Amino acid sequence: MIRTDILKSLAIAVALGGLSGCATVPPAPAAAPPPAMQYLYGSAEAAAASVQAYAALVAEAEGRAARRESAVLADGATLDAPRFADCGDKPLAALFDADETLILNGGYEYDQARRGGAFDSASWDRWEKTGTDKVVAVPGAAAALTALRAMGITPIVNSNRSAANAAESEAALAAAGLGTFRHGETLFLKGDADGKSAKDARRAAIAARWCVIAMAGDQLGDFSDLFAGDPAARRALAQSRAIAALWGRGWFVLPNPVYGAGVAGGWDEVFPVGQRWTDPGSKRKE
Repeated sequence: MIRTDILKSLAIAVALGGLSGCATVPPAPAAAPPPAMQYLYGSAEAAAASVQAYAALVAEAEGRAARRESAVLADGATLDAPRFADCGDKPLAALFDADETLILNGGYEYDQARRGGAFDSASWDRWEKTGTDKVVAVPGAAAALTALRAMGITPIVNSNRSAANAAESEAALAAAGLGTFRHGETLFLKGDADGKSAKDARRAAIAARWCVIAMAGDQLGDFSDLFAGDPAARRALAQSRAIAALWGRGWFVLPNPVYGAGVAGGWDEVFPVGQRWTDPGSKRKE
């Protein structure tokens, strides 16, 4: 899971007051959750998009399993010329990110939104340790994992949760109704394989043991660490001919407008000059 400081722009300014003229007052809670959180954790539309993604994954899985077709890029592959790991006679698996892919961390985000301020890694660590009974399954995830297991396809998790909290992450996945996962067997965490947060080394280690026929995540890094560059470059890569052919056919994306590399970009990156419009009836000037 990759975090960005999206809540800075949403926090209410700290009030200054008191007889001393310099005392600070904690920001008051916002009147409502940030729109991105309203969408991901509260909307029917986000639930529908997630169910749709998981239904597509299950529908695609049987054929890919029969063909023993890997979804993990092979060592040395590029996004322009993707090649895939060899399945051989390895057991079948499907690979998932955890946070905002299999489970929703609404409890943590509630606390973060009410407190305001930047992402706090210490607070997140406490959430991993104590919030195991507060996570819920992403809509469609539990049914999809049940269907995959019935096909003989083992769900495996590749997450950037801390390896030090492996037992708690196992408990969180189980509490969400997603079944049993074991660290080092079907659960791989930050630091496993190469000690880094990037996921390619873990994916390679998993693909060396399993025929991974599908992958699902909420960040492009859940599919390959090769997605790099500014927002425009990443967006172009995601739509390139070679990569576009993988969406819904081996790679499956879940919505996450709350945090991550997808929540980035300035005015010029998000709204290219040639695509802008200014209301001729408005008095506002560019």
